[in-house]
Amino acid sequence: MTEEKRVMVEMFLREKPAKILLGLKTSKGSVYATLLSKEANCTYSHTIKILNVFRDLGIVKFEKTGRIKKVALTDDGWDIAHNLEAMIKKFMLMEETSKKTPKEKKKTKK
Repeated sequence: MTEEKRVMVEMFLREKPAKILLGLKTSKGSVYATLLSKEANCTYSHTIKILNVFRDLGIVKFEKTGRIKKVALTDDGWDIAHNLEAMIKKFMLMEETSKKTPKEKKKTKK
């Protein structure tokens, strides 16, 4: 596995980067890094570190207007965030299904 692929796999299989990515997706535009750090429940500096890795991978872009700096998803970032959200929904659905009793499972199959 190449270094870049390893970095991507490690980033997206962690809670904080995933929350930051989904926070960007739900904002539907550019957003302040401080807002993302609150949503992901991590420090501002850790959020910036994650966002810098995302930028290096081409997933986010920084938009600076004067002293104001916002972050937005790139087209590739939108695709990845959408797929991540779909994976999470699928895992939640699978978890719900596995919690059903055998009787309930039979009813849903009919």
